[in-house]
Amino acid sequence: MLSSHLIVEMKAQVMSLEETNVIPLKKVVTIGLLWHSLNSGNLGVGALTVGHMRLIRDLCQELDIIPHFLVICWTDDRPFYCMEQNTEVHQLRLKDFIRPKFGLFSTFRRCDLILDIGAGDSFSDIYGSSRILKMLLAQNLALFSNRPLILSPQTIGPFSSWYVRLLALSVMNRAEAIATRDSFSAEFARSIGCVGKIVEATDVALRLPFVKSEKNCSKTKIGINVSGLLMGGGYTRDNMFQLKCNYPVLIRRVVEYFVSQPSCEVHLIGHVLTMAGVENDPSLPDKMRVEDDRSASMIIADEFDGVIVAPLFKNPSSAKSYISNMDFMLGARMHACIAALSCGVPVLPMAYSRKFAGMFGTLGYKRIADCMNQTDDEIMAKIEEAYSNLDLLKEEVTRANKMGLERLKSYESLLAQCLLRIIR
Repeated sequence: MLSSHLIVEMKAQVMSLEETNVIPLKKVVTIGLLWHSLNSGNLGVGALTVGHMRLIRDLCQELDIIPHFLVICWTDDRPFYCMEQNTEVHQLRLKDFIRPKFGLFSTFRRCDLILDIGAGDSFSDIYGSSRILKMLLAQNLALFSNRPLILSPQTIGPFSSWYVRLLALSVMNRAEAIATRDSFSAEFARSIGCVGKIVEATDVALRLPFVKSEKNCSKTKIGINVSGLLMGGGYTRDNMFQLKCNYPVLIRRVVEYFVSQPSCEVHLIGHVLTMAGVENDPSLPDKMRVEDDRSASMIIADEFDGVIVAPLFKNPSSAKSYISNMDFMLGARMHACIAALSCGVPVLPMAYSRKFAGMFGTLGYKRIADCMNQTDDEIMAKIEEAYSNLDLLKEEVTRANKMGLERLKSYESLLAQCLLRIIR
């Protein structure tokens, strides 16, 4: 939330305009949420969306503005997590990029403001050139629509291809502003020549609501997020992320270690659930099968007695609520780890890209297992050390979450200033 002093000052500006009756005020603002999703099987993208909408609704309430959300995402047949008042969804197909009417450009023209969150970490070419080129095309259409475009808090880069770097730089320099969720991304953007306005914030999923239930178990609950993507070697199936550790072997060692502790209860928690309800559909693309965390968790659970596989979550908040009841959480899905941190659960992220060190390090949280540069033995040592210091970790995550919420105020201030310009 913004400081009361800043809110009073902004409201005074609005009242001054209303009293003069010179400039008609637009109180309903249509906000395009590009690369967000209200029904993605990747609950991390869903957590960004729901958390972002919560942040914007709270801000607009303080400014006496009514937000109308237009969520712009790829077509997906899954049911929506939630469809609150003043929310609609435009589900994209490839033809929408070139349709002169009723396509993506027309959708952008309906907006007063476009917020592109890049699905958190997709403004990069680490996932291949196809994804980033589609994003860049959408961003250019947004800029051509003559509507303000803000890159909302996300990871920026890396860009290994020179032409992708140039195209990305062109977008950043023409955007209204760029908000990063870590200092690494801000430094990277400046290092490649970005001269636009950069705001250093953090991940908006910190604002994702959840409900914590009373603990009904005397054992120490250990939450382990098994990444289907890393179990399969990435989309290319050949150690796409160039991990130094042997992830499938390592994750089995982790489960075995905690199963062997009489005081522990092990929960395998999926956070990317691409196969939910359609496991037996042979027509599904291979990518969906590679990514699914729960399928990987079921394989691991069959190898160990007493392991609990978390249920299929209906929405990101239910996943976060489940994680909030753990005593220790570790995993390679970053938003599963963000969920833990933001509800005070000691957590050890297992990084497969620089986004982990950027996001958590910026909040002063240094406990990260580096799957790219550390061996299985080194990571196991980190896990055992963290487990033996859960009280200390709890203090550290509490401080990190407080710092994150404080950093989000800079992004809220940016949005508030932009919204006030729009209603004028």
